[in-house]
Amino acid sequence: MKSELKFKGFVLIISILMISAIKLNAQTTPTTPPPLLEREISGVVKDAKGNAIPGANLKLTSSSDTVTTRTNDNGFFVFKKIKSASYTLEVKSLGHNIHVGKYLQNDAIPRIVMNPIILAEFSNEIEAVVFDGTPSITYKVDTIEYKAKDYVVRENARVDELIKKMEDFEVDKDGNVKHQGEDVKKAKINGKTYLGGKVNEAVQNLPAEIVDKIQVVDDYGDEAARTGIKSGDPEKILNIVTKTEKSVGNTLNLSGAAGNNERYESSLFATRINGNQTVGLNGRFNNTVTGVGNSSGGGGGGFSFGGGGGIAISDIISGLGGAGVVVNGGGSPSQGGSGGASGGTASSTNLSFSLRDKASKKIDYNLNYSLGTNKSNTTNISESQNFSSLGTTFAKNNNLSQNSGQNHSLNSEFEFNFNKKNYLRIQPNFTISNSDGSSANTVFQTGLIHQDQKSNNLNLSKSPSFGLSTFYQHIFNKPRRNISGNFSLSAGNRTNETQNEANIIYYVDDSDVVAKDSLVNRIVERSNKNFSLRSSISYVEPLTNNTQLEVNGQLNRNNYDTDATTSNILNDQRRFEIDSLSNIFNYSFTQARLSVNYRYGMSNTSRVKFSLGLAAVPTLLSGTKASAGTSTSRTGFNLIPIARFQYSWSSQKSIQLNYNGNASEPSFDQIQPVRDVSNVQNPVVGNPDLKASFRHSVNLNFNNYINRSKFNYSFRLGTTITENSISRNIVQIADEYNSFKNETRYVNLNGAYGVNGGYSFSKSFSNRKISISYSGNANYNHSLSMSNNLINTNDRWNLSQRLGPRFSPSEWFEINPALSYNYTTSENSLPTSNDSKTKNLALNLDGRVIIKKSWIFNYDLSKNFVSGVNANVTNNPFIINMSLNKEVWNRRGTISFQAYDILNQNNFVNRSVTDQSIVDTKSNTMSRYFMVRLGLRLQKWSGARNRTNGPIVRMGDGSFIRN
Repeated sequence: MKSELKFKGFVLIISILMISAIKLNAQTTPTTPPPLLEREISGVVKDAKGNAIPGANLKLTSSSDTVTTRTNDNGFFVFKKIKSASYTLEVKSLGHNIHVGKYLQNDAIPRIVMNPIILAEFSNEIEAVVFDGTPSITYKVDTIEYKAKDYVVRENARVDELIKKMEDFEVDKDGNVKHQGEDVKKAKINGKTYLGGKVNEAVQNLPAEIVDKIQVVDDYGDEAARTGIKSGDPEKILNIVTKTEKSVGNTLNLSGAAGNNERYESSLFATRINGNQTVGLNGRFNNTVTGVGNSSGGGGGGFSFGGGGGIAISDIISGLGGAGVVVNGGGSPSQGGSGGASGGTASSTNLSFSLRDKASKKIDYNLNYSLGTNKSNTTNISESQNFSSLGTTFAKNNNLSQNSGQNHSLNSEFEFNFNKKNYLRIQPNFTISNSDGSSANTVFQTGLIHQDQKSNNLNLSKSPSFGLSTFYQHIFNKPRRNISGNFSLSAGNRTNETQNEANIIYYVDDSDVVAKDSLVNRIVERSNKNFSLRSSISYVEPLTNNTQLEVNGQLNRNNYDTDATTSNILNDQRRFEIDSLSNIFNYSFTQARLSVNYRYGMSNTSRVKFSLGLAAVPTLLSGTKASAGTSTSRTGFNLIPIARFQYSWSSQKSIQLNYNGNASEPSFDQIQPVRDVSNVQNPVVGNPDLKASFRHSVNLNFNNYINRSKFNYSFRLGTTITENSISRNIVQIADEYNSFKNETRYVNLNGAYGVNGGYSFSKSFSNRKISISYSGNANYNHSLSMSNNLINTNDRWNLSQRLGPRFSPSEWFEINPALSYNYTTSENSLPTSNDSKTKNLALNLDGRVIIKKSWIFNYDLSKNFVSGVNANVTNNPFIINMSLNKEVWNRRGTISFQAYDILNQNNFVNRSVTDQSIVDTKSNTMSRYFMVRLGLRLQKWSGARNRTNGPIVRMGDGSFIRN
């Protein structure tokens, strides 16, 4: 009995302890959260090498779900509103094995991020070929992306050597880059502006081995990148995406060269890159011969052209030198890229420092400082024809000038990522520029105006400026809903003093008998203060998963306060102010824009993307002439469509159609109501009644890349119509010596338009050891001007064709022949004018031969057949440039001997065609020269690491997201 009681007592105690333990555990152990009804599942699909696979098809199935999607251009995918956390996922991609996996996820997590899905490449053993399913070129919204590993370059090559091999790229000897015929304006690395954005510094100094992708972006600005609301014309941006395993490194490049004609060059480039962090120091010290090509590298030949609907053919030989005829659409001769329009020497110093880093976890900053100095001595010889309704004036011009200048620039950027919902960017900048120069000019004129002009000019100018820009964005809880605002201001004050001493000799009719010898000594002092404000507010409201509504309001105001004083100088010291030629004038231009836009195609899988909306653009141009007590006011209003359309058959085939319209105010010289007599025989009178011009432009682009065939082709077509275009009216005023003064006035004219188009085809063979490209361009520009109050129409055509095969059968041998043809015409409606027609057939050959791995022989040859320019010294020049390089110290150092224009035939004419003139300017005669160069390149690269040792996460532009 006692033992039974003891047993029962023992059981009771054990029961009490167990119940207590269960209660205690219930109090301390958290309850498991209940499963969610829906969840979001996302991830990335990659190949075995770690490259993202765009366009892969995914199918998710479960007891409650059956959904499909595709990966975007960066390999990412998202499934939304998935009911079950236990599912089967099937992944398919051309050229890869099918992946099927079963997954059991935590059903209480609202957003599930899967580990990367790796697809193995599919190999066909019957055919000894392995197909890489990831294409070399992909077309995204506003971005064309090239996969660097598909373009083979030699060891130790630079980025410019890499992109020369990519379709639709052109790189000239100075490192300037064109893509599909348009200039690339800025350089970025991993989505961040690199060392101030200088394209040539980036491509000529960074090594090709660190590059994963090259992206060409139609950039509408940082504000548009965050909000998606685009306005204005984009600019081409080159974005270099580095390999993750080579995103941390140091580079040091040193170079020095000396040659005949007192020519020397030296450069220093040092940079540290660590993911998003960059530190850079860059310096150049040069004394060069102007009007001939420099020695910064070799390249392919051929023509390139562009520029505002006019005719602009430059860079005739984009290698080490050039020859031929350069035709421009500007108002004065311009220096062609390969040759130049003038002779002389120029010395320059350029120093820049850049730092981009994080001040804290939430604050990023970017600082850029640059200092530039230049000093030049220039000789310019030209012949011109100037047309008017009264006849033609022929002129021969000789100009000697000396100029020097200095420029300081400080640009900074601070980004505050307060949290996921609030972002602020502040960008202050400061610039100051000083310049002074002198020139001696002699002009001999015959024809309608028969006189000689000899003048000496002195010029001093200062131009400090300051700017501040702020941008704030708030993101709401609802995906894609956001509101943002921008406010920016800039202020500057440019002062200029010009002294002109002119001796004008008038002749009796066509004889050599002097009718009058006139001497004028005059000084003009100008002050131009400008103050600009811009403010905007944008709101984005998502309507569905694939659509959204965008509302944007902008207000831009530019104020100008100008002061011009003209005085005669007697006895080289006494000044007598001329009231009729002096003026105080204030004017402002205000432009508002209110737009409402419907946008379709927000989904990654949407093939159709478009924007449709309306924008109201009222403008106000007003001014006051203080000295006369008069004022003027001009209003304008435009209701313009917002129209952007893109259809993508795939990430390699797409078509885009864009419309854009914006207003432009007249410049200070065009609107100031006072006679500018800096050139006494060619005075300029502004028109305070000018209206702002408005430009409409439509552009169509089609791109297709067939990856399996390595065949790429593209077409582009554009048109521009300008309302109230600001045009010149040159009125010839008779004087008492039976001669004329050419007075320039400004008027608004309607009817100006331009059409441009182009195409390119490229095909690669034998793993890109052989490639053939063929491209063509056509530009037509119909512009208006006036001569003695009579309208003159000018029609300009430029047709350009280029065939450029490239052969790189082995690492030690490369040869690139090219055949190009250009035809340009300019016709005026004035019966007294002469038409201009020029033709240029160019045969080019460049390449390299590597001997015993350390000796490199470069060559660049060009034979030009030019017609239509009578002033050519050598009608069909043959240019030969060569260099011999010896690589030393394990290829880190280089010793080079370079020879330019060995046959001394680089004497060509730069032709500038305007509405009422043709100007032919002879190039530098010191074209043959030799240089010895020493170079050193040191570098070391390693992989990026995450602070938490987790996986590296990057955006589509290559920027790093740190955990």
